[in-house]
Amino acid sequence: MTKNLLKLSFTTLFLFIGNVNGFTQIPKKLPKPTGKITSKKTLTDTLKKKADKDSTSKKELKSYAELLKKATTKNGLFKVHQSENDYYFEIPLNLMEKDFLIVNKISSVPLALNESGVNKGVNFDNKVIRFSRNKSAKTIWVKTIVPQVESAPGDAITRSVKDNFTGSVIESFKIEAYSPDSSAVVIKMNKVFDGTEKSFNDVFTDIGLGASPKTSLSAIEKVKTFPQNVVVRALLSSRVMDAGISVPISMAITTNILLLPEKPMKPRFADNRVGFFSTPRWYFSDAQHKLETRELVTRWRMEPKPEDQARYLKGELVEPVKPIVFYIDPATPPQWRKEIIAGVHDWQKAFEQAGFKNAIQAREVTDTTDYDGDDVRYNEITYAASPKSNAMGPAVVDPRSGEILESDVIWWHNVMTSVQYWMRVQTGIIDSAVRYNKVSDERMGHAIRFVSSHEIGHTLGLKHNMAASASFPVDSLRSPSFTNRMGGTASSIMDYARFNYVAQPGDQVTNITPQIGTYDKYAIAWGYRWLPGEDPHQEIPVLKEWIKVHAKDPLYHYGEQQKMLDIIDPRAQSEDLGDDAVKASRYGLANLKRLIPQILNWSAPEGDNYYQAGKLYLAAIWQWQTYAEHVTANIGGYYLEDPVSGDGKDAYTPVPVKTQKAALEYFKEQVFLMPEWLFNKELLKKTFPVKDTPVGPMEYAPLNLRREYQYSLLYSLLSESRLLRMLEMEVLFGKDKVFTVAELFNDIRPAIFAQTMKGKSLAITDRMLQQNYVDALLVSTDKMLEKITKKSLKQTGSDNLPQTCDLGLSKETESSMNPAAGLRMIYVTAMSRTSEAASAKRAELLQILNILENNKNRGDESTKGHYMDLILRIRQSLQTK
Repeated sequence: MTKNLLKLSFTTLFLFIGNVNGFTQIPKKLPKPTGKITSKKTLTDTLKKKADKDSTSKKELKSYAELLKKATTKNGLFKVHQSENDYYFEIPLNLMEKDFLIVNKISSVPLALNESGVNKGVNFDNKVIRFSRNKSAKTIWVKTIVPQVESAPGDAITRSVKDNFTGSVIESFKIEAYSPDSSAVVIKMNKVFDGTEKSFNDVFTDIGLGASPKTSLSAIEKVKTFPQNVVVRALLSSRVMDAGISVPISMAITTNILLLPEKPMKPRFADNRVGFFSTPRWYFSDAQHKLETRELVTRWRMEPKPEDQARYLKGELVEPVKPIVFYIDPATPPQWRKEIIAGVHDWQKAFEQAGFKNAIQAREVTDTTDYDGDDVRYNEITYAASPKSNAMGPAVVDPRSGEILESDVIWWHNVMTSVQYWMRVQTGIIDSAVRYNKVSDERMGHAIRFVSSHEIGHTLGLKHNMAASASFPVDSLRSPSFTNRMGGTASSIMDYARFNYVAQPGDQVTNITPQIGTYDKYAIAWGYRWLPGEDPHQEIPVLKEWIKVHAKDPLYHYGEQQKMLDIIDPRAQSEDLGDDAVKASRYGLANLKRLIPQILNWSAPEGDNYYQAGKLYLAAIWQWQTYAEHVTANIGGYYLEDPVSGDGKDAYTPVPVKTQKAALEYFKEQVFLMPEWLFNKELLKKTFPVKDTPVGPMEYAPLNLRREYQYSLLYSLLSESRLLRMLEMEVLFGKDKVFTVAELFNDIRPAIFAQTMKGKSLAITDRMLQQNYVDALLVSTDKMLEKITKKSLKQTGSDNLPQTCDLGLSKETESSMNPAAGLRMIYVTAMSRTSEAASAKRAELLQILNILENNKNRGDESTKGHYMDLILRIRQSLQTK
């Protein structure tokens, strides 16, 4: 079995997980057209023929007693009858045409899928269904619907809504018998769970394996029925091809059929200035001039008891009708349970600002008699034994209202690996307890508590707020009094603001772990404070006023996550701290410079090899790269807002010229030269930077690593979208008010070719810098111009991929998963082949060619050969003589 067995691509993985930032969404894609147009009559005839085929005449129906004489029965939402290997649902007729939600989750996986991050608790598909009795055909049909539309009762347009948003039939069951009082039908359900049909779940397709279950190797394992739902667990088996090898795969799938509330929760309309996940809703009415489209906030039903409503409205804290309760998976190691529970309870203070006490709780499972982690009545923090380093907080949502019905946080065991490296690299210099290969349980517990709180935040409906870290002044992060008063490293735990790398030795800062902050409490209050009334439209003025009160305070600012490889607003970045990336990064560099010489002492005790030292070394280099990325985002960056009339804000403001130039100076200092202390010669005698890969540890040669990282950052600096944004701002504000593309190139070129213009011989690192710069220009220019030189046209649609929290440290992983694609971006790349960006890059190549031609006979032989190589490359690309 190959080591790379079933390594699913991150695109595939995040598509099948089906959640946005931790939240399961009802699929929005329509079935692909078949290319064949079918009339309404033909469709009806086809469905009727299928129904006739499945039908049984009244006289052929078995009696209830005869059919179930050997069956055992369980009572619940449906009666479930088991007769040997056959399973029958007894569905009351009064539940026909009611809304049910099918929730499909993975309950067990083999090693091959485990290594790909497919683990217990992953929710891969949900759909809303209705059971419908076809009296004439003696069958029960199952329709799937997308309940996205609402229309005013009594309006004429409601007739059209009913005709234009109908459900689609996905399954048909023969009625086997009627209950003795004729109030329910009995149907045999095996085929939709044992792999015969894919209508209720199609797991192998949904997770990207493209296989079908083998029915002879698949079976229903158990069925349970509860007051609100029925749970079916089945083992599905198949074989998939991997690297030419046929690999057996068996998975346990748990399907919940959940009765949705008869009366949906009153929805709350989303506002882009507060970061909640949402589900779409369309409103039709006769009085409209256009369709009303809204996004409904995803949140739990949090309401005061009827007898407490008056007290609640006076401002008293009251307990909700139904608190949110999370259960800790009994498989969780005992030493971490207390901290995970604490991470849940930390949100109680936030709910108190919404007017509720004891609103969110966490409990250990003390009696497993009735407890079942697969039952949607229980919210579970699931512990997955896996090498994957991650965590996620998905939820099951009622798409009619945005109500969160159930949630399972998935906690991958190896998340502690990422947490450990963050602590060691970012704060090891100021905290001796986290320096060594195994940090203390106390410190790890604090970190686990922070991760727990972050993921619970997602289960409450909160998106990432990547601008929260920018609300803290950089130097305040060096203040013990400020960090103790504000808590943590940002105004929101929903940022990826890790540990305090800004604090320096001697600052005596000890509050260095992210915590729930000002924004989190405000956001929960905004989303969960109960308002009387039935119409969500009546809440809009109140909700806007709550935002207006804090509109100018940076502690309450929400900054949406952006595409990781193309940051537009440098205030809303992952992994950064403080309101000044250059200053924060310089503090971080100072601590890294102290850390590098200590790696052998911290990671290689006597008698051990240097594997752990090599891994810590690579983590330190990644941290250096992260600082450079934070700074680079300022160049060509905009400050993005979601302004409303009267708030005095602008939607797009270019980063000040002074800030952009300071960022470029940092870039030249750190990336052009790359600090020698980063490549410590004593350390490199013992180990190169080490990365774990599917084929084993990979040792990165230092010169190769320098070339790779330098090139990556140069390519990012010269990116098409960055230059096009700078050109947009030049047109809007005038070139005297912005940092222009011409200024950028005129500042870069003399620094890169300084030694050349002096006629000196070049060191290998000088030659590498020039090669990387020229190649970044050549490759990016060729990509912009490929539509001119190639006959084929490559279409690039927007990747609106779902995501989980990425808690890993791997830059390669981050690049491939692209977690924020489809979030807030500015489209600037149309017709880029004819843009000033293409002209500027070609003009820069001609300037470089002129410098090289004038100096090609100067310097030593290596330098001359280097110049000729660059000349040939540029001439070939520009097709010059």
